Amino acid sequence: MTIPAASENNFPKARFGPSYLSVTMGKIFKWSASGIHCEGLQGDASDRSYFRVSQKNSGELLKNKSQKSLQSLIVMQLEEPVLDIEIDFIRVLKFLRSLDLPAPELFYYDASKGLLFLEDCGAMTLEDQLNAFPQSQPKLYRQAVELLVCMQSRATHSIDSTCPAYHRKFDVKKLMWEFNFMLDHYVDEFCDSPLENSARKELREAFTPVCESLAAEKFYFAHRDYHSRNLMFDQERLVLIDFQDARMGPCQYDLVSLLKDSYVKIEDALVEKLIDYYILLKEKEEGQGVDRERFRDIFDKMSIQRNLKAVGTFAYQSVKKNNNQYEGFITPTLGYVRKALMCRFKDSSLQKVLSKYIPGLDRKKEVDL
Repeated sequence: MTIPAASENNFPKARFGPSYLSVTMGKIFKWSASGIHCEGLQGDASDRSYFRVSQKNSGELLKNKSQKSLQSLIVMQLEEPVLDIEIDFIRVLKFLRSLDLPAPELFYYDASKGLLFLEDCGAMTLEDQLNAFPQSQPKLYRQAVELLVCMQSRATHSIDSTCPAYHRKFDVKKLMWEFNFMLDHYVDEFCDSPLENSARKELREAFTPVCESLAAEKFYFAHRDYHSRNLMFDQERLVLIDFQDARMGPCQYDLVSLLKDSYVKIEDALVEKLIDYYILLKEKEEGQGVDRERFRDIFDKMSIQRNLKAVGTFAYQSVKKNNNQYEGFITPTLGYVRKALMCRFKDSSLQKVLSKYIPGLDRKKEVDL
C-alpha cells in the first residue's frame, strides 16, 4: 500500500490500513503522509505477520538514537493483541539490548492493535547471504559462532527473573513434550501412520533417557531458534531476531540449531571445524577446559532431539496450518537425526526403536545430506 491510497487494505491479514499508517507515522515518527509505502514480507513458521514501511521523502525522516536517518522500519503484527504492556518479545529484546547484543531497536508498541514498530535490519538473512556468496560460508559461520558464544556468556551471566527465559527450561517434561508433538503431527498425521499405545510406550521408554541426559546438563541462555533464517545480515554484522521463545538449556542447543540447520547445508568438515572453534572460544570465555567427548555426546543427543522437534513443527504447519512450504525440509532434517543415531547410537535400542516407528529414519532409505 502507498499513502495516500485507496481506502481498502491491500493486505488482508493486516490489522491496519493506509489511514492508520498515515496518522501513526506522522504522530510518532514525524513522517509526512505523502510517500509512505508498505509492503508485506514473508514470515516464519509462526502466526506473526511482517511489513516493511518506508518513507520516500528523505527530507522528513526520523532520527534514531545513533542519529542515522530512518528511511524504513518493520511492523511486526502479533497473531492477536495482548493485554500485557510488555509481551515476551519486548522483555527478551530489552534484555538482549541491555547487554549490547545486536537486536532490533523497538520504536513503538501499539498494544491495542498488537503492532510493534521495529528497526529495519535489512532484507538479507544469513541464509540469503550464504546463497548469494557461498564462498563466504566459513567466514560467516565463524562470525555466527562468535556471536553465539558472546550471547551465551553475557546472557547466562546476567539473566534474572525479569527475563522470560529465566523461568523456562529444557527440562525432561519439555523435551518429551516436543518429542510427542512430533509423533502426533509427523508420524500420526503427516505420514498417516497412527501409533498404537504399545508403540508409543516403547518410543517413550527409548527416548526418555536421552532427554534426562540433556536436562542434567548445566543450563545456559538459549535463543532456541538460532539458525540462518533468524540471523539478519545487516552492514556486515549479524543481528538476532525471533528470540521471544528463549529459554535455559544445554549450551549445545543453539550450536545444533546453527550447524544442523534445516535450511542450509554445511559440509561435515566445516561443521567439525566450527564445533572446535566454538569450544575454543567457550574455553577462553569461561577460563576452563571443555571435555570434548562429553561435549560431542550431548551435541549428538541434542541434534536428535532438536531436529525431531523441527520435523514436528514442519509437519504441524502442513497438516494444521495448510502451509506446505516446509515439507521439503523434512527429509534433510531427518537425515541429521539418522547421522547422529549412526554416530552415537549405532545398533542401539534407541536407533532400532526410532527407525522402526518414525518414517524416514529407516537406514535402508537413507539419503546423503
